[in-house]
Amino acid sequence: MSSALPDRVDVARQVQARRTFQGSLPLATMHRLRGSLASDAGEARYVLEFGKDSLGISWLDLKVEAGLPLVCQRTLETFVHPVSIDQRMGLIADESGEAALPPGYEPLLVPEGELGLADVIEDELILALPVVPLKPGAPLEWKDPSDDVSEVEPTSPFAVLGTLKKH
Repeated sequence: MSSALPDRVDVARQVQARRTFQGSLPLATMHRLRGSLASDAGEARYVLEFGKDSLGISWLDLKVEAGLPLVCQRTLETFVHPVSIDQRMGLIADESGEAALPPGYEPLLVPEGELGLADVIEDELILALPVVPLKPGAPLEWKDPSDDVSEVEPTSPFAVLGTLKKH
């Protein structure tokens, strides 16, 4: 088991050695994810394990736990969105290999046989972001302030014609 996360790894070597990487990555180092966060404080804890199943399919098990600071779109308050990822990815060299993956495997394209592990973690965290961040306990309905004004009976634009007819 290794705690250091190299920039790039040779996938075939990692699978053959059944290599495991464990540790944490600061959110501040994830440049693509950072733009969606309220702040870059915090870290993502990960466990990455390479292996091969009985069908000969190479895989990467990815487990990531993180608290992502987001801005609630209802209250505009910052809150921490907990993310827990547990994913088995089938390592494929080209897109045609996706059809051969058994159920439960997500395809992970590795065209040159090398993989940036930090990029895989960041990609999965980006995919875990909610489309519309909502703080737990935020009101579900938006109330229009103009609804509080007492309603005045609307007058018909043809009411004037009624007064002309009486004359």
